[in-house]
Amino acid sequence: MSKQRLTLIFISFSCIFSPHLKGEGIRFDDYFQNITMRVDYFHTGNNQTEIFAIDRIVNDGAWAGSLTQLQDRTNLGLYFFEIIDKEQNIVIYSRGFASIFGEWQLTPEATEYGTFHESVRFPWPLKPFILAISKRASDNSFQKIWQHEIDPYSRLVNPVELKLPFKSWALKDNGDPHSKVDIVILGDGYSHEQFEKFKADAIRLMRELFSVQPFQSREKDFNVRAIFTPCEQPGVNKPHPNIYARTPLSLTYGAFDSERYVLGFDNRTIRDVASIVPYEFMIILVNERTYGGGGIYNLYSTVSADNKFADYIMVHEFGHQFAALADEYYSSSVSYEAPSVEIEPWEPNITALKDPSMLKWKHLVEPSTPIPTPWDKETFDKFSYQIQIERNQIRAKNEPEEVMEALFESERKFETELIDKMKYTGKVGAFEGAGYNQYGMYRPETDCIMFTRNRQAFCKVCQEAISKIIDVYVH
Repeated sequence: MSKQRLTLIFISFSCIFSPHLKGEGIRFDDYFQNITMRVDYFHTGNNQTEIFAIDRIVNDGAWAGSLTQLQDRTNLGLYFFEIIDKEQNIVIYSRGFASIFGEWQLTPEATEYGTFHESVRFPWPLKPFILAISKRASDNSFQKIWQHEIDPYSRLVNPVELKLPFKSWALKDNGDPHSKVDIVILGDGYSHEQFEKFKADAIRLMRELFSVQPFQSREKDFNVRAIFTPCEQPGVNKPHPNIYARTPLSLTYGAFDSERYVLGFDNRTIRDVASIVPYEFMIILVNERTYGGGGIYNLYSTVSADNKFADYIMVHEFGHQFAALADEYYSSSVSYEAPSVEIEPWEPNITALKDPSMLKWKHLVEPSTPIPTPWDKETFDKFSYQIQIERNQIRAKNEPEEVMEALFESERKFETELIDKMKYTGKVGAFEGAGYNQYGMYRPETDCIMFTRNRQAFCKVCQEAISKIIDVYVH
């Protein structure tokens, strides 16, 4: 199974893709209303095909995004959508993103067909437009795979803003949403009686996020709001230990049959709830102690709020969602296919290093640092793979969560002491082992929150990537 072998199938009003111009100097008021349009669609396929079909088009609340940064030039994401003014044939808005479908397509399940509900959000166009979605090819270029014409005045477009009865409030209000990064925090598995707990969890985990650079120094560039969606009984769905629940947002452990992967597949409900407040990024707190979480670029991130390592999970998973940071670890098992070491990954913090002279973060490498950069990989790997054996045994025996937390604590102690003694720790280089690949893929530093649970810190490359995304929303 590989991305190169995909056959693409399109459902569209038009099957002809015509060239269009990049809109330069677009004035927001000339093309948009200060409202968010949300296009919901079904993304169907298997490991060979992709099919798109519109579900509905709705008002998704006030527009929170920039009024000036309308074109996405970050070159991030597995997918990329564009809003094209039909009359002038110019791109008036664009964003990169990733999706649950994109991950699922690389799992064993994808030999059969599956359907996932997805959304794209953008400022409400004043005139008829084309929504075009592209996918990244093996050469890292984007190839258009679907388009759909939309008339914002059509009777099929619902302009009414949704009103829901859930409580919402601001944790951080630093100014106009148009010039800030706007985060919404949702919760799942919190009972009606746990409103104060949800508030406390949200405050605690936001404190953790803004204790880490570069979020710490740029805290004033963020607004944070929270929405409370209570359920009858505390906890969410956990199929691996046979604990089942129905909750408002339908968050579940066991996504792609990975017991620690927490996702929500009821996209329509999640988006409807989030639309209560202005937002660009979404964090969902799960009222559970069992270790777990997830993060997908420009979708959402999830975190088990009561786990001892919730601070790590919070920051790590938000790194995925916010800045498209790749996992740098490789010893823990995942349900989907690891990226090919023959193809340069699009994520900013890992590389296949096919040409060291073109290293994507070479501007941060000191002349005295060798590329690739040596580190005590053999000792680290021997210990880390033994930890994974013990981890699997703990889950198989259904041991209490404190047993797993104790294992992770011993892992953190050993790895911190080992890495701190290495010659190039703290230096930017190219260290083999990253992106689920033990060999042939490289990360920027010996340690980072995208690599281990050792300490709450991003490496210099990840910090730079995060800062670039902040700039997209505040400038």
